[in-house]
Amino acid sequence: MRKRFVRIRRWHREHRRFVRRALLALVVGAVLLSGGAVASVAWIRGGADGHLYREAGVPDAPVALVLGTKVNADGSPSPVLAARLEIARRLFDGGRVRAILVSGDNMRADYNEPDAMRRWLVDRGVPARKVVRDHAGFDTYDSCARAKRIFGVRRAIVVTQSFHLPRAVALCRRLGIDADGVGDETAKRWWASSSREYGACVKATLDLLSGRDPVHLGRRETGVDDALRDG
Repeated sequence: MRKRFVRIRRWHREHRRFVRRALLALVVGAVLLSGGAVASVAWIRGGADGHLYREAGVPDAPVALVLGTKVNADGSPSPVLAARLEIARRLFDGGRVRAILVSGDNMRADYNEPDAMRRWLVDRGVPARKVVRDHAGFDTYDSCARAKRIFGVRRAIVVTQSFHLPRAVALCRRLGIDADGVGDETAKRWWASSSREYGACVKATLDLLSGRDPVHLGRRETGVDDALRDG
């Protein structure tokens, strides 16, 4: 035991400069990452300043962009997604928007957020011709970029949960959509959602700075144009 202790002390004396430098590098790296995350959050959320509203006060827009999230195994929207859709339904029924673009994940054949979203809205009285599906909204950046580049959306009300709303509105605005947003407050924010937003803001910043294309771009689609033109 004593010999082992002596060897450890000798190794520490011989390598302590390396150990100190490694520890310093770890500390500096952690500080830089933390500072980068804080700066990303501030930059992203700054892009949404003045454009986040309660439902009653949001300015009218031609289109509501509803961002997708979890769909249950039976094909029904999760409570979080249903809360978003309910806001969009009320905006449409109240004449605040004239079309609804539902954007979500359909990467697998057995999982389809846009179809579930459209079905929910149509079942509650929104005309099918007024609900347009984007099957390649794999994340918030993709949904906003495709709304602009594929569906030609210039002005929209973004609908999601309140903790997600600043990032969603900022992304849409920085990608060229004149976007305001309404956030749902009824679905409780679980602890991971708030902390997840820090990492998501870093990713959103990198996406914007890189100007990356969405995972799937494709050709221009006229679904939103048709829905707005169809009285």
